[in-house]
Amino acid sequence: MLRRIELEVLATVERGDTISELATKLDHSESYLSRAVADLAEKGLVYTERDGRRKRVISSDSRAVEIYQDFVRQHSHIDFPELLTGKALEVLYYLDQPQTVADVAERSGNYRNTVNRILKRLRDRGLVGIDDSHYHFNGDFDRLHEFARELAHHLHRQRLESVAPNGTILWEGYDEFLAQTTTEIDAEHFHETGLARFATFDLQFLLTRHRYYLYSEGLEEVSPAELCCHTLLIDDGPRHRSYCLLLLSHADVDVSDLREQAEKYGLEDEIDTLLQYIETKGAVDSNRLPEWDEFQELAADYEVNLPQ
Repeated sequence: MLRRIELEVLATVERGDTISELATKLDHSESYLSRAVADLAEKGLVYTERDGRRKRVISSDSRAVEIYQDFVRQHSHIDFPELLTGKALEVLYYLDQPQTVADVAERSGNYRNTVNRILKRLRDRGLVGIDDSHYHFNGDFDRLHEFARELAHHLHRQRLESVAPNGTILWEGYDEFLAQTTTEIDAEHFHETGLARFATFDLQFLLTRHRYYLYSEGLEEVSPAELCCHTLLIDDGPRHRSYCLLLLSHADVDVSDLREQAEKYGLEDEIDTLLQYIETKGAVDSNRLPEWDEFQELAADYEVNLPQ
């Protein structure tokens, strides 16, 4: 997310520092510092102002920068740029409560050895402790989790605003987010989802003026399981639940993948209810699901064959 040099600049820069002054403070070449500052400026974490022939670097008013710089000042004896490189911020992002190495590894998608190595390094420095195999923050170091969350959110906003200035983030993880826009996005790593995506599975619905996209660098296309979860995140009302039921009945949905996606998006109960509804042919007590005979009529309208 941020390279060590970028963390060093954010930790060191004082209002109005020039590139030359930063290079001296951090013992790096001016060209190296210039590239780091340019990268930070592109991410909206600093900006520069011309002062004659010099370029002064100024921290942005991002909440993430504020948290990080306050933390560095309060704990000046700790080398945070060294500690927070690599996968460390991702691990901190998911350490929102006491968790085991396995918990963090599963949520972050990292190897256990990687997570264990990072948490051990943080423990050796006194930032986290361990109780009954569950890691937790010591003292006010839980603000490191806040920094990781705020930084991820800031970068997500930057990415979205670059292609859809009026877009809204509906859900976000460390390196993914679900966005609502009023305009089409044709940009790398933005995958269309929501009702428009149902057409891929031969289900055509009346669309609203909003469009929905999942930003993910590691995804090739939105699967039926993911689409079902996105639809519930967009609107968990009766109509969208019925659309999900049609999708689950019609498309080739991997149930284990569906449950894994549901856990990722915090929709375990909702997905369990939908699966139970189909399995029991409507024998589920919910005011957000249709009566079985109503759903049969809806399925017939969309030429969806229900299981016998």
